[in-house]
Amino acid sequence: MSAAVAGLRCIVVGAGIGGLATALSLHEIGAEVDVYDSVKELQPLGVGINLLPHAVRELDALGLLDELQARSVAPSVLLYCTRRGQEIWREARGIAAGYPWPQLSIHRGTLQKILLHAVIDRLGGAALHLGQPLLRIEERDDGPTVVFDDGPTKTDLVVAADGIHSRARRQLYPDEGPPLWNGSLLWRGVAEIDPVLDGRTMIWAGHPEQKFVGYPIADLPGGRQAFNFVAELRRPESDLGAEEDWNRRGSLEDFLPEFEAWNFGWLDIPAIVRAAPETFLFPMVDRDPVERWTFGRSTLLGDAAHPMYPIGSNGASQAILDARVLAGCIRRSPDDLAGALDHYEATRRPATAAVVRANRGLGPELPMLLVEQRAPDGFGDITEVITPEEIARVTEEYRRTAGFSLAALQSGTSLLDEPFPL
Repeated sequence: MSAAVAGLRCIVVGAGIGGLATALSLHEIGAEVDVYDSVKELQPLGVGINLLPHAVRELDALGLLDELQARSVAPSVLLYCTRRGQEIWREARGIAAGYPWPQLSIHRGTLQKILLHAVIDRLGGAALHLGQPLLRIEERDDGPTVVFDDGPTKTDLVVAADGIHSRARRQLYPDEGPPLWNGSLLWRGVAEIDPVLDGRTMIWAGHPEQKFVGYPIADLPGGRQAFNFVAELRRPESDLGAEEDWNRRGSLEDFLPEFEAWNFGWLDIPAIVRAAPETFLFPMVDRDPVERWTFGRSTLLGDAAHPMYPIGSNGASQAILDARVLAGCIRRSPDDLAGALDHYEATRRPATAAVVRANRGLGPELPMLLVEQRAPDGFGDITEVITPEEIARVTEEYRRTAGFSLAALQSGTSLLDEPFPL
């Protein structure tokens, strides 16, 4: 390992999934890393998320796969159905689809805790600085200085992974304004229920105007499961889209009446929603891709760089890919940090911008819209409405765009070790 990497001082702003994965990856290549976050205590916020096989590959390379598998569910099937519960399409996922790594469904807070404990164990507790909101980043000839509440800190590299409301991004793009809302609202929750179907199935039901997504995220004692759900309604006229916050509580009366008839026998959506102790309300928001992430020796990562709609299970996964590519580029060019950052951005910025655009175009959920448009009153034979080839073409195109096509993951090589030729 180069002495330049071993002596590289790095500050990661944000202790979310992307920031913690970045800290672990930079530590892996020998850098000295400190992580700062504005909160005084890290809480297990959020609900369920999915880690796609390409992200699981990277977490496996970090030595975290066994713990992740013990605290998650690996779905083997994704089922598309209509708002009446009629099956549109099903496809294998993860290991069942032939991937060398599983797809994992897990509570976001559980994933964050696993990463946090790894950071404390490997970097030491002194590397984590809480209650320190970022004030500004000052670029100087001899490197960046990061100013927090407790004063300035000189470093060699700053990675801003401070989320969709990133202060670092706002400093770079002060006129950008708030996140962009597309008019849809998401009510998310976790209910303890008996397994749905085989207990390893993800369900997407409905269409873009009204949709339900559900999947288990943990096996519980007594054969029960923690079941994560998302109830989505398009409400562009609502005033509920003005705020985006992990802690914002939802109200059943605002959305459950629209789903009262969604009991398919094998899936009782009203009962699942009522079984959740609480729901959280999120507007469907993202930001336009920007033309530059890196300024001097500071760069953006994760939601600070490319916030995207929660379609296709990609937000957390893309942040993890960012972290691994960044560390890999620095390890290959330890004496040219500017070149390494350019290489990171040239690799990841176009790729993530493509995912942002694909999610705006409904990504893998497009077949659900087509079926609703073509057969709003239901169907007798789904192949008379949409062909398997049409669905497969849409879903495979999205997998290629997001970087988790089966062909792309046949190699066991972590992104940390790939050369990324330009």
